[in-house]
Amino acid sequence: MTVDERMKSAEEALAPAFSAVDAVALFNQEKVLSAFREEQIALRHFLPTTGYGYGDVGREALARVYARTFGAERAIVSPALLSGTHALTVALFGVLRPRQKILFLTGMPYDTIRGVIWGKGNGSLSDFGVGSEIIPLTPEGKMDLLTAKKHLGSADMVYIQRSRGYELRDAFTVDEIAAACNFLRENGFSGCIFVDNCYGEFVERREPTDVGADLIVGSLIKNPGGGLAPTGGYIAGKASYIEACENRLTAPSVGGEIGSYAYGYQQFYQGFFLAPHVVAQALKGGLLIGKCMEDLGYTNFPALERPLADITRAIRFETKEQLVAFIQSVQDVSPVDSFVRLEPWDMPGYDCKVIMAAGTFVAGASIELSADAPIREPYVAYFQGGLTYEHCKLACREILKKLC
Repeated sequence: MTVDERMKSAEEALAPAFSAVDAVALFNQEKVLSAFREEQIALRHFLPTTGYGYGDVGREALARVYARTFGAERAIVSPALLSGTHALTVALFGVLRPRQKILFLTGMPYDTIRGVIWGKGNGSLSDFGVGSEIIPLTPEGKMDLLTAKKHLGSADMVYIQRSRGYELRDAFTVDEIAAACNFLRENGFSGCIFVDNCYGEFVERREPTDVGADLIVGSLIKNPGGGLAPTGGYIAGKASYIEACENRLTAPSVGGEIGSYAYGYQQFYQGFFLAPHVVAQALKGGLLIGKCMEDLGYTNFPALERPLADITRAIRFETKEQLVAFIQSVQDVSPVDSFVRLEPWDMPGYDCKVIMAAGTFVAGASIELSADAPIREPYVAYFQGGLTYEHCKLACREILKKLC
């Protein structure tokens, strides 16, 4: 079977899954459009501002569009949030106080946030007297709610990481997050339910804030930026928590009243409008590559029959060489820096060498076609993004040529 025949067979088998993805995209597109119309977005909202940014209507309306779309009371959407990790950090430091405690409900969090929680002498939450406890996932990779129940009395925040990070588990669906939120409230937890929503926006019809989460946090160079936002992050949720986060992002005396952006907001608005479609393109691309890799005998996470909960796909390899070849193939078909020969390197925030394919228009944007992997056993590549399905398909062809 040729590479093109293999891809055509995969597409035919995936037709029902592709149809389901398109239906979710249509639902979410209508939701975003409604938010734009309800907020009466106009050209004036795209204009640049300077200085303090008092009365910056573009910044304020953009936050309201996000809040409406995500079923939240309020939101912060800002280029001053430099990454997903930074947005998470601002939210955590905004809400938590010394001698309070976080309960990690989804096991060990993603690598780059660990230094924010447990770093020594670097200004971490631990340095400021914030405690923590990790509830390991069950052997099936699910939240262990019964064990968590025993620790709720001492917790001020419950932390849920929606995506898998560098773990071999499925991302958590909104239904699973809803069940966890209901369980926590039914068992007397009155603190903040906090969700790292990175990679999950617009994958399903609902967001965690629709089903009981108090705060969700993400990056604009992932799903909600639609491939156009040049930088930034968001925090959305209950008004009282958002106000606390605003005070940490700027200063307690001014909170959310300030914040200018001299380059204008059009890319943020337009990227958010395009995001449901772009996310659908990425999901279909991931399904195609996953199906073709499965047909070659490589294990996928999530399994192709499982519901989609984020845009990432984990693919396990037998050797380091296979892993590196897969990542390099993604770089080879990138529109930017396709000529670069990737090698594992000591990337800041990680405890081992990492190889990362990111030949993207926005540096490091993982809503664009990208892949990365820590160089450690088990050898797993984490593939995500793709602004167009056609680009994903070309990448799939290149990968299959190398691995078949």
